Amino acid sequence: MNLTRQPPSAALVLQTLLTQGPLTRAELGRRTGLSSGAVTKVSAPLLDDGWITELGPSGDRQPGRPATLVAVRPERARFIGIKITSDELIGMLVDLTATPLTTHRTPLRSRDVGTVVRAVARLVGTLCGPTGREPTGKGRAGKGRAGEGRAGEQQAGSGPAVHSVGVTVSGDVDGPGGTVRYSPFLDWHGVRLAALIEEATGIPAVIDNDVRALTVAEQWFGAGVGLSSFALVTVGAGVGCGMSVGGRVVTGAFGVSGELGHVPVGGSDRVCTCGNTGCVEAVASTQAIVEQVQEQTGDAELSLADAVRLARAGDAAARTVFTRAGRALGLGIASVANLIGPERIIISGEGVAAYDLFSDEIRRTFADQAFGAAARCELVVRPLPFETWARGGAAMAAHRLFAAPPARSAGAAAR
Repeated sequence: MNLTRQPPSAALVLQTLLTQGPLTRAELGRRTGLSSGAVTKVSAPLLDDGWITELGPSGDRQPGRPATLVAVRPERARFIGIKITSDELIGMLVDLTATPLTTHRTPLRSRDVGTVVRAVARLVGTLCGPTGREPTGKGRAGKGRAGEGRAGEQQAGSGPAVHSVGVTVSGDVDGPGGTVRYSPFLDWHGVRLAALIEEATGIPAVIDNDVRALTVAEQWFGAGVGLSSFALVTVGAGVGCGMSVGGRVVTGAFGVSGELGHVPVGGSDRVCTCGNTGCVEAVASTQAIVEQVQEQTGDAELSLADAVRLARAGDAAARTVFTRAGRALGLGIASVANLIGPERIIISGEGVAAYDLFSDEIRRTFADQAFGAAARCELVVRPLPFETWARGGAAMAAHRLFAAPPARSAGAAAR
């Protein structure tokens, strides 16, 4: 069964069971707003094809016949998620519920597109192992997109096949088009990454911005579960933001959304990776912090760990840099709260290892700049290792399995 061709209610039922199950059909109807007849109609083909299963009586003490719990079958399909950084690939194999089965990291010796694609193919082979679908390198699997062909079916004499690969990259990524328009840290322009990975592995591939994919994982399995709206702000080599509004991760009409790092906050003439000045990222990214402390100390060899050590030891110049970064982040985070009014903003990324050095300034600036009731938004610090980012890629691949990507606007199609 091709889930992308099922009615939207099928996706709604499966998503609800993924994030909130097991549930009885009655509770599933209440949480989705579907009638009991609609739940039964949608559930039948999902049961027949093994995507969901009945677990038995719920144990609720209700009069009449005991209600049966329904749940997702984790073993029905497997997915691989890969995060590409400037110097490393982080990969994870997961089941349908995005539960990690195995992880692997491999260094990147070059950012050349061909080298990276070959390294991705080798990593996919390692993660597939003896029970999964091995890369063929002989063209696209099925019809070349997640949810098409036979990639999700069980192979004779093996475990479930790897249905698709979700690859995440920082920067301007056109997910539906499978193209990395621009990734500053990889120095890639117009790379048709999804097609290249499909050609190299023989497995359907989807790609997206890394923060947006991580937001999908947080929405389904992390700190965003059950929230009508939330945002995820990541601080590291760049400053990113993923947003979920009304239960949907915002993608933007042109595939660009949540570029918090490029929100202008002023107060600095430092040039950002985008070429502009005054951006949050030009002041608050880990690299920007290192460069500013290097300038203040005159030590060009100083590392981020050195900068953190100096600031924690009370070095005035280093502390000033972190305070400035905290203010820029606070302004950016307040802008997110004012624009979409989220219930929660999750702050993550490798930069939160030094959160104690700018947390006070972030919260002070946020409180000053958030408008009215937007200041009630909860700020949560949540360190997430890169393996979790890889899981985001796998969750994104699972999401694309049964939720068709958003329609592209006429303006986007013309670009």
